[in-house]
Amino acid sequence: MKTLLAFSIPLLLISLVWSGYLEYDQDVLIPQDWTRVGRVDPTEELELTFALKQQNVHLLEEKLKLVSDPDSAQYGKHLTLEEVASLVHPSELTQKVVRHWLHSHGITNCLTIPYLFWRHLIHINIFLCASTVGGLHRLPPKGQDLSKKPQQHKAGLHLGVTPAVLRTRYNLTAADVGSTQNNSQAVAQFLEQYYHPADLAEFMNMFGRTFQHLSQVERVVGTQGAGKAGLEASLDVEYIMSTGANISTWVFTNPGRHESQEPFLQWMVLLSNMSDLPWVHTISYGDDEDSLSTAYMMRINTEFMKAGVRGISLLFASGDSGAGCKHMGKQQNSFRPSFPASSPYVTTVGGTSFKNPFKVTYEVTDYISGGGFSNVFGMPDYQASAVKGYLKTVEATLPPPSYFNTSGRAYPDMAALSDNYWVVSNRVPIPWVSGTSASTPVVGGMLSLINGQRLLKGLPTLGFLNPRLYKLKGQALFDVTEGCHLSCLDEQVQGKGFCAAPSWDPVTGWGTPNYPALLAALLAE
Repeated sequence: MKTLLAFSIPLLLISLVWSGYLEYDQDVLIPQDWTRVGRVDPTEELELTFALKQQNVHLLEEKLKLVSDPDSAQYGKHLTLEEVASLVHPSELTQKVVRHWLHSHGITNCLTIPYLFWRHLIHINIFLCASTVGGLHRLPPKGQDLSKKPQQHKAGLHLGVTPAVLRTRYNLTAADVGSTQNNSQAVAQFLEQYYHPADLAEFMNMFGRTFQHLSQVERVVGTQGAGKAGLEASLDVEYIMSTGANISTWVFTNPGRHESQEPFLQWMVLLSNMSDLPWVHTISYGDDEDSLSTAYMMRINTEFMKAGVRGISLLFASGDSGAGCKHMGKQQNSFRPSFPASSPYVTTVGGTSFKNPFKVTYEVTDYISGGGFSNVFGMPDYQASAVKGYLKTVEATLPPPSYFNTSGRAYPDMAALSDNYWVVSNRVPIPWVSGTSASTPVVGGMLSLINGQRLLKGLPTLGFLNPRLYKLKGQALFDVTEGCHLSCLDEQVQGKGFCAAPSWDPVTGWGTPNYPALLAALLAE
């Protein structure tokens, strides 16, 4: 077990308060930046999490590779929470350094309590103002009448993506619903996005009549805020419970900010200290990779690995900005990857559209689908062959090499429809909601169904999917070969990023799920 160190400061003047991530300094993460805030109000509490440097991270990564590789004798032999904690817990020296650092700043009278992480309560005043909203980027046009109920699709025609459209396209039958008790799935929400139970019930009443489903979330971890429902939260919950139908679903609601952005580390630390967790988690949020410190992202990656070795699947939306664009002024622009989409330890989901937007046809690239190459994380072995094949095949039409890092982790890994969804939010059916925020829970629900079938056969859960996904080489997925996504609107690339191609590509990954074929492929031992 790790250690929790709680302390309080009596009536005292404090002129410094943490306002940045904790950077590595030898064995301990030290505050990166401190800002003057004036007098301390001893009645106010600020909770800080000090992320100590963990041991054996390289062994954790090796273990993740072994339990995730279907060709390994250790495939599926996931670790327990206690085994993970034993492997990576901070050294006694690290804990001693932290205590010394705290004492050197006048913090004495410390009480040490056995626990799974270090959490500190400092009595100071802090004010947080933010206006950033993440998640969905494309909403219905202004002036649209949202009071009318949508028409169900007939004879292959439809007026927007609904559960019935998805289940038709991806070949899910009425029998493809959850049927095992020890299976569950989750969505994570940030930036004060909340769902309303009444919206979920109304959505299922309107769109769930053709398949067995649940109309209530099993558990909310965190506190649901008052006020209006968020469109992002409504979308995530409604669609993971449509493809992952009849499966127990949790919602993690995460308060606060990390430097005005999503507190991903806070959420992952919570997961890393819970013994009972859903097997699939989908997250429709992300930040520009260059807006976060490398130390912060590396620590989150460690938490991702800890989830993977426990048999948990993490799915992240690839983003809604195509290849992205970092404007460099007088210098040449470059593409701008997104994190956590660019993490090597998660499965990243891109987006597609129907070729004919009013019919259930084959899919093409959704031009907003996020994708590209990390500027921080190297290309993992599991995808090296696929990515090199893509770069060779489309070499003549690639963007200039100065725009992207050909040796970085490439994403997305797969995709699903991300365009023109119906969502119920604040009791109103809303059309034309789009983004990889939609495609990610759709894929997550199908992986939950597959986990359920694996559990019925006595097999372990899928866990970190990517090594197995890339060994399928596109088997059991609909290959998307048409369309390009957007990027920098400049003279060099003229708004064009990467383009879809046969097999893997950095716009739609390996393609979109053909559920019965994917089920068969992932049920094979």
